[in-house]
Amino acid sequence: MSDSENSEVGEAKTFTLQTAAFDARFPNQNQTKHCWQNYVDFYKCAGVRGADDSACKQFYRAFHSLCPNEWIAKWDEQREGDAFPHSLDP
Repeated sequence: MSDSENSEVGEAKTFTLQTAAFDARFPNQNQTKHCWQNYVDFYKCAGVRGADDSACKQFYRAFHSLCPNEWIAKWDEQREGDAFPHSLDP
């Protein structure tokens, strides 16, 4: 092993994993509704405050933590095609 490979192996990167905080509206183990609500809340919030707002970012992190990527992709396609089954108007 060369010195450059050895130094790369020796350096450990640290990061913090976080998931969505407890929400009393969704006390059960099944978090499907929690996922859906955070997705909808993010796009409502982003429409009013902008996606960079701290409150909107919390919804974004929560739905990305709770929802399977396939669901998010499907809902994004539905939003883009004006076929999303929920109003995202504030």
